[in-house]
Amino acid sequence: MGIALLGIIFFTWLGISLGVALTNQSYGVSYSARFAEWGRDHHMGSLVTWLEKEYNALNPPKKGGKPAKGEIDSKAKAVSALPASCKFALEPPKTVLSPAGTNLLGEGVWVGAGRLTAGCPGVWTTTVRPDAVHTSYVAGLAWMDPKLITFALYSGSQIPGGGPYSNTAPIKPVAAETLVSAFNAGFRMQDAQGGYFTDNKTVVPLRSGAASSVIYRDGTMNIGAWGADVSMNPDVVSVRQNLDLIVANSKPAAGLAASDTTRWGATLGGAATVWRSGMGITTEGAIVYAGGPALTITALADLLIRAGAVRAMELDINTDWVQYSIFSPALGQPATPANGKPLLSTMAGGASGPARYFASWWTRDFFTSSARFAAQATMPMPKPTTTTTARKK
Repeated sequence: MGIALLGIIFFTWLGISLGVALTNQSYGVSYSARFAEWGRDHHMGSLVTWLEKEYNALNPPKKGGKPAKGEIDSKAKAVSALPASCKFALEPPKTVLSPAGTNLLGEGVWVGAGRLTAGCPGVWTTTVRPDAVHTSYVAGLAWMDPKLITFALYSGSQIPGGGPYSNTAPIKPVAAETLVSAFNAGFRMQDAQGGYFTDNKTVVPLRSGAASSVIYRDGTMNIGAWGADVSMNPDVVSVRQNLDLIVANSKPAAGLAASDTTRWGATLGGAATVWRSGMGITTEGAIVYAGGPALTITALADLLIRAGAVRAMELDINTDWVQYSIFSPALGQPATPANGKPLLSTMAGGASGPARYFASWWTRDFFTSSARFAAQATMPMPKPTTTTTARKK
């Protein structure tokens, strides 16, 4: 009777606990991701990893082929110069040479995206194939102009944990009035091998040498190794660290290897070619985001270098966590899930992906980019200030 009672109690707990996890959207979009998160939280990481490994062995990324229709905008036209009214913005980014070889029509061509700021695009996007082998996939790139865009770090109750925080999901109505894009941050703090600083407090101790995204009071962002390229000063409002740099001095970081699944993050089932995301900074101070499927760590670094990054870091990886949303509201209107769309249609959540940033259940940290000026405003004269471009590169 005693064993039977214990069995009933155990299976009752199991059913309730797992049932709650499978309905918890903060655990991921898919049921498989929710089960994996629950399993790792309940000391079943080895089982979860084995299941993921078996799945990956049966479902490897496809080799060869062409991207699905519409995944590359064949009508995209390169812009060589901005209108005279945008003369204080950075020059538009140059077409990205495809890692897969000769560019397809529209591949690597940047187009203005999302809410305008002072009548100018502050965000440019494009898509490219990730390498010469997995040619049916595309990765998305977003290039953000710090002259027109400000950045913010939003903190979650799960990542980094603790709180409350001044910036947290859901995005508030006042912030939605200028929001241009929102995108994933890094690993869970127990896996990030780094620290977290925001709201004038160190949430997790910062690690010397760690790849770091640093946001300043003027809304600019810098990316680099902590203690070498970036460091604490009175203008710093947030620091998000994640592993080590994957790009340094416009080259892949020393030791970067396509098969590595340890130094730059454990992937689902130990696969090397998975959904990944990363972020880098250009010589001019623009911030570049890259994300997509079928990416090795070296392919991700290569994409960011091709997009102009001189230093870059990996952000989150695996299917459910790589998500970049762009918002295009009508003039004077706030950003909402209804006027947002993912950088890639295949990103987690599909068309409903942008909704996570406006939901109270979203417990992970993320970044936002926002318009510095109203869409119809005249571009102001630049003011003398300490900007990202003036800091050490």
